Amino acid sequence: MTETVLVTGGTGFVAGWCVAELLRRGYDVRTTVRSPAKKPTDPGGRLTVFVADLTSDAGWDAAVAGCDYVLHVASPLGGGSSKDPDELIVPARDGALRVLKAATKAEVKRVVMTSSCAAATPPRDSEGGVFDETVWTDVEGEPLNAYRKSKVVSERAAWRFMADYEGPTTLTTVLPGAVFGPVLSADNLGSVQVIGRLVDGRMPGVPRLGFNIVDVRDLADLHLRAMTSARAAGQRFIAVGEFMWLADVAKELRSKLGPAAGKVPTRVLPDVLFRLISLFDPGVRAVLPNLGRKYLHTSEKAQRLLGWRPRPAATTVVDCAESLLAAR
Repeated sequence: MTETVLVTGGTGFVAGWCVAELLRRGYDVRTTVRSPAKKPTDPGGRLTVFVADLTSDAGWDAAVAGCDYVLHVASPLGGGSSKDPDELIVPARDGALRVLKAATKAEVKRVVMTSSCAAATPPRDSEGGVFDETVWTDVEGEPLNAYRKSKVVSERAAWRFMADYEGPTTLTTVLPGAVFGPVLSADNLGSVQVIGRLVDGRMPGVPRLGFNIVDVRDLADLHLRAMTSARAAGQRFIAVGEFMWLADVAKELRSKLGPAAGKVPTRVLPDVLFRLISLFDPGVRAVLPNLGRKYLHTSEKAQRLLGWRPRPAATTVVDCAESLLAAR
C-alpha cells in the first residue's frame, strides 16, 4: 500500500522540493496552505491540498488523519523588520506544537521538523572549531533576529513536547544552513534572494558574509532519509555542505555564467558601509551579526548515520543563479 506524507507549507521553497521528491518516489502527498488561493497543482493526481494555518487549530487534524509521516517544513518568515519579535516566534512555536499534537493524535510514524543551523550556533566569542548537533544556541546571550530566535524556540518546544509524550510517533529535526539551489517558482524564495541580488547587481559590493551552504535538492533528500530511517528517530541532523564567502560565490557566478553575470559585483564592500546600509534595510540588518564571522557546521552525523551526501556548494550557487535567470 502506498504511504501518505503530509508536508506543511507546500508553496514554500524547501517544502516545494520535498513535495516534488516525494511524488517522484511514489508517495501519496498532502500539503497545507494558508489560503485556498495558493493551492499548488499536481498533474498526477497524488497531491491533496488542505487549508491550515500555524496560528489556528482548524484543519490540522483533518490534514494529518491517515498519514504515515509528517514533514513539518512551514515556518513564519521575516527579515527582522517587525518591532515585536513575538509576531514570528509565537506562530513558529505554537504552530510546531499544533502539528505535533495532530500528528501524535493520528499516531503517524514520524514527524521530521525543519529547524535551522541558527538553532546550533556557538557563542560569539567561540574561536574556530567545527560545530555539530550537540550545540544549542543561547537565545538570551546571542543577538538573534526574530526569525533565528523563532527556530530555536520552536525546536526546543518540539523536543519538550516529545519528552512528555508516550506513544508510537517519533521526532527528528533537520537543521539546514543557507539553502540555495534551483527554484520551482518565483514565490517564497527565502535565502535564494541573496543570489538574486548578486545576479541583478542590486549590491553595491560584496559584504564580508559567509554561509554554510546546502542545496535544496539535497535538503529534500535528507528530509526523506530522516523520515524513513530507524536510526534517525529522536535525532537532530545538521544539513550543510561547504562554507563559502559571498565574495567567492560572486567569483564563481562570474566564472560560470559569463555575460549573464555581468552585473555581479566584484569589489568587497567595506564593513562600515554595510553597517550604514543596515540602518535603512531590515534584510541587511538581520544578517549584520554575522558580518565577518565564519562558523563551520558539520553534517558528518547525517552522512554517517543516513548515508547522505551533499553536492559541491559551487554547483549549488550556479544552478541557483541559472534557475533565477530562467524564471525571468
